[in-house]
Amino acid sequence: MKRTLNIFCQILLAMAKHPRLFAKAMAAVPSMGAAYAFSRAYRDSVPEASSSVSESKNPLMEYFQNHQKGPGLWKWEHYFEIYHRHLSKFVGRKVDVLEIGIYSGGSLEMWRNYFGEKCHIYGVDIQGACKTYENDHVSVFIGDQADKAFWSTFRKSVPGIDVLIDDGGHTPEQQQITLEEMLRHLRPGGVYICEDVHGVFNRFAAYATGLVSELNSIAFAPGSVYQSKATQYQSAIHSIHFYPYLVVIEKRLVSLPVLSAPKHGTEWQPFL
Repeated sequence: MKRTLNIFCQILLAMAKHPRLFAKAMAAVPSMGAAYAFSRAYRDSVPEASSSVSESKNPLMEYFQNHQKGPGLWKWEHYFEIYHRHLSKFVGRKVDVLEIGIYSGGSLEMWRNYFGEKCHIYGVDIQGACKTYENDHVSVFIGDQADKAFWSTFRKSVPGIDVLIDDGGHTPEQQQITLEEMLRHLRPGGVYICEDVHGVFNRFAAYATGLVSELNSIAFAPGSVYQSKATQYQSAIHSIHFYPYLVVIEKRLVSLPVLSAPKHGTEWQPFL
């Protein structure tokens, strides 16, 4: 009952603070319900993986499968294809990687092995014992990812990050604060990954859906219906991706000032 009342109070506060935005969100609720019903009833025929598609083609999966001894490494297996899809562009380059949630330290060496010798890993954990994993290519910061003051100190110590992997406490509050405090600290072309976004109507997934909405913002330039001036957010954020239990955000390498839809060609249907 207490949790329900707390959620209800948050809804009322949101309505009072952003009445127009709240009205738009409420108008979208039937569509969300329809989408959920559609996905629950969805049936399709998808081919099973062929034996000719070898998991060894993914160096991260290969590392995971071969890692039988040493520091613990615990990941959902479907993550590795997603990691490789978004992070392969950094392999062999000078890259700064931040992983939140060190646990037993196994993933720190996995990232080093994957990205190469030019990679530096920054690990964040709330447990002081994780300092033991620090070495020449791994720097460990002890702190609470839900603490904005901690992130302020971290940003002063680390000039920039190329890859951020949030495998920390997994609560929506922790995930949201980490994103809000660190997204601007990602360098152009950087990749943010939030792991373990579990459950139907997960609150962090709902938050990330709100980020998608702003990507679709449109404001036509005066006198033109084919150009929309990009917001600062659209200019910086390239894309947002949803996967089972993962949210991925990619930043643009260069800013996008305008979203345009020019017409090409000479023959057009009269009704268009």
